[in-house]
Amino acid sequence: MHTGNKNMTDYSSSNSAPGPNDGQAVLDRSIGDIIGETRNLSAEQVENILAKQKEKGIRFGEAAVELGYVSVDDVLFALAQQFHYPYAPQERRQVSPELVAFNDPFSRQAESFRAIRSQLIMRVFNDASAIRKALAVVSPNSGDGKTFVAANLAVALAQLGGRTLLVDADMRSPRQHEVFKLSNNGGLSGILSGRAENQVVQQVQGVPSLFVLPVGITPPNPLELVERPAFGLLIKELVGKFDHVVVDTPADERGSDAMVIAARCGAAMVVARKHRARLPTLEQMTKNLQVACGDLAGVMLNEY
Repeated sequence: MHTGNKNMTDYSSSNSAPGPNDGQAVLDRSIGDIIGETRNLSAEQVENILAKQKEKGIRFGEAAVELGYVSVDDVLFALAQQFHYPYAPQERRQVSPELVAFNDPFSRQAESFRAIRSQLIMRVFNDASAIRKALAVVSPNSGDGKTFVAANLAVALAQLGGRTLLVDADMRSPRQHEVFKLSNNGGLSGILSGRAENQVVQQVQGVPSLFVLPVGITPPNPLELVERPAFGLLIKELVGKFDHVVVDTPADERGSDAMVIAARCGAAMVVARKHRARLPTLEQMTKNLQVACGDLAGVMLNEY
């Protein structure tokens, strides 16, 4: 375990989030410069945009859209670049369509994740708290959307600028490496089984503050691995190195993993699918979580 943690620490420290001055070069650039570079506008097109802008007294982006040189989405992307706000370009959205907080941060769905983020900042990731905690995202059943929620919450937290780590602890049906299109050659299972793992924490392209620890090889004994002291020690180390740690877990119907993971994390949030979750099951699960971790941040109904 010690060898794996050392490799993980080395990798994380070499991919730290940008400092307060790192985005200055972007902030100093005009929207016109960013749009022109993104869409490879010719000098003649730029002159036409400037003329339209002067004629109508509108912004550069509005003039470019009106002339048909760029789309509204291009302007939003340029604004995001200027304010150093992670926002996926069009080609990236097709690669990871589930990441709505990254792909479409101005949508209603993304705004919902920001609202949840605000609650979690107050309830779980509170700087005034004496004990730092990780957040386990749990659900009663497979298919409730737990992985989708955990991934987008991690993106929303990283968009604040603090170092955020998403841990895939669903060692029964891991998916976070698929959502983020990352390598799954090594990860959590290797660390917990004592194998040396190189560069297990991977930085997400386009979101400088977001890192993912995938499962790696799917083990035959997932519950035993998270029940070992090594998992609790690992979580304690991670919450000391990152501003926010979000942990994806197996569905409760798959076994006791989620309860054990939540106990090690110190806080949990339940994701249940609307019109599918059974109230008695949900009530029993929340009671068990309150006993296991002592801090139930809330229950989210996922409608899809």
